Amino acid sequence: MVIMDNLLGNYAAMAEGIAHACRYPYSFLAEEWEDIRIWQGLVRGRVFELLSYNPPKQGLNPWTFESFEYDGLHIELVSWDQPYGPPTEAYFLKPLPSNTPANKKLPAVVALHDHGGFKYYGKEKLIALPEEPEILRDFKLRCYQGVSWASRLAKQGYAVLVPDIFLWGSRKMIAEAVPSDFTKALKGKAPKTREYIDAYHDFCRDYETIIAKSLFMAGTAWPGVMVYEDMRAVDYLLTRDDIDPNHIGCGGFSGGGERTIYLTGLDSRITCSVCVCFMTTFAQTVKHSIQSHTWMFHLPYLSKLLDLPDLASLSGGTPLLVQYGKEDPLFSDDGKRESQEKLYRIYKKMGFPERHEGRFYDGGHQFTVPMQDEAFNWFDQWLK
Repeated sequence: MVIMDNLLGNYAAMAEGIAHACRYPYSFLAEEWEDIRIWQGLVRGRVFELLSYNPPKQGLNPWTFESFEYDGLHIELVSWDQPYGPPTEAYFLKPLPSNTPANKKLPAVVALHDHGGFKYYGKEKLIALPEEPEILRDFKLRCYQGVSWASRLAKQGYAVLVPDIFLWGSRKMIAEAVPSDFTKALKGKAPKTREYIDAYHDFCRDYETIIAKSLFMAGTAWPGVMVYEDMRAVDYLLTRDDIDPNHIGCGGFSGGGERTIYLTGLDSRITCSVCVCFMTTFAQTVKHSIQSHTWMFHLPYLSKLLDLPDLASLSGGTPLLVQYGKEDPLFSDDGKRESQEKLYRIYKKMGFPERHEGRFYDGGHQFTVPMQDEAFNWFDQWLK
């Protein structure tokens, strides 16, 4: 059991009272909602209003930098443009032609990397590449039992797209471009070394508050940028002629689980998803675990409309597997249990009880190999 203390001390009653006063009127469980499509259209519109990220139109301009074979897979390093900042880079993986029937369009999965307090790399966390840095191997051992799960999935007959997201990897903030007062710890350290990367992550941790406050004050929110960029990853997939556009899934662990919730709930092109170690309720988060979470989790006033399980259910019944770690310290036991129960009730009311599974696993905040195996089975069930 994960035991957590109330975080706000003598002001706990204030935050708890406000959180528990939220009735989530746009949950599909509210008695006025019966028609899924009417509910979905209306509530998605309200959520997009809160996300409030409406950048200038920008062509995708997809580009392939290189193609190579490694570890039994065909791998492409690709990119596409964003309205602001450098292009997004991604790895696209699929089985070698010798292992795939000719002209077969493959089911596709967008593999969404985690937060992890580790921003120097993004997409590289999920795939196997030659000459992998030791610091990346250590991270994978801690979070994924040393396994590159996107590569594992591709070997089972999938096209897998692994994109960087805003502030990670190819989209990371260039420390040397911000005022030097914030980056003193990086001075004199050689880029790509463990010493530099550790110092860079310290900078990123401290700088998240400045980024979040700047976005809020500018009139948008971090989740708005996140959703926009993940939806553009789906846009990229649809430019390819080797994937099945009617069978696109998504999945991710931790911060990738948060990305999964938003992408599943808001993009109808997603037809199956797996959320790993990122499902709870907002009230339990306020009470017990707000200190564990990044600013990218915070969308002001969403609680006035929906709880986190409701957001995932905006898919209108898309098959959804949620995996919980029994000892995961980032989420309270009550938050896990309440979110699981709510999702079952929502899917039952929608008429699709078989399309949702919530499963608990021994261990903490980790996407273990047994969890990966069950996630892959879920994709097989609904995407193949």
